[in-house]
Amino acid sequence: MEKQVMILVGAGQIGMAIARRMGYGKKIVIGDKSKENANAIAEIMSNAGYDTETVEMDLSSRESILSLIAKAQSYGEIAMLVNAAGVSPSQASIETILKVDLYGTAVLLEETGKVICKGGTGVTISSQSGHRMPALTPEQDRLLATTDTEQLLALEMLQPENLKDTLHAYQMAKRCNVKRVMAEAVKWGERGARINSISPGIVVTPLAIDEFNGPRGDFYKNMFAKCPAGRPATADEIANVAELLMSDRGAFITGSDFLIDGGATASYFYGPLQP
Repeated sequence: MEKQVMILVGAGQIGMAIARRMGYGKKIVIGDKSKENANAIAEIMSNAGYDTETVEMDLSSRESILSLIAKAQSYGEIAMLVNAAGVSPSQASIETILKVDLYGTAVLLEETGKVICKGGTGVTISSQSGHRMPALTPEQDRLLATTDTEQLLALEMLQPENLKDTLHAYQMAKRCNVKRVMAEAVKWGERGARINSISPGIVVTPLAIDEFNGPRGDFYKNMFAKCPAGRPATADEIANVAELLMSDRGAFITGSDFLIDGGATASYFYGPLQP
């Protein structure tokens, strides 16, 4: 008997928390560049009663994304997408950040939107960083939202010489994620499906703990110490928002972005985190 399928891209704590909340009764196909990481998440979930399958995939490759989708379709109709993959400013070059976080996410939303079932839902994990960058012009926003995916990386504003550093590239990628979700929501709606994004602040994960203990550790610790919440988030708090967005209670929510950062962005503009 065919099951409905959830695609989980990115074998990390946030993606797993959302999948555990929403993936019961479904086949969960977990894609990650590291098969070892995907298998580790799959083992935890399988031991908790979830039906999982792992696929080694590269978010920066359309061919790899299509292969993942085809694998998912072999089990049944795709009903849910959780995209929690990406690289951070301290992990990668400008070019890699744009290829993975910006282009790869755009392709994943586009290709999944072509096959998502009626009543299907998706969330993609963006970042508070996209909310920190100065506003773009309406034309720049439109270009990020609607440019053909294969032409995205050719946009003038995304050329490496027009980006100050990896953080700027990351901010542009996350701004693009939010705009692509808005544009894709129109297309997903034609299939009776919904897509939204979540922009988390600092979330405690193994990667974040490494960051706390690394060269940028003081920066991150200062950020959550001076935000209204006074602490970082847990992955399950991000899953709380995803559960609303992906359940029937979120049936009227699509094309939206939800900032969940403990007030860090508010503090950045109007409080003690002002630069």
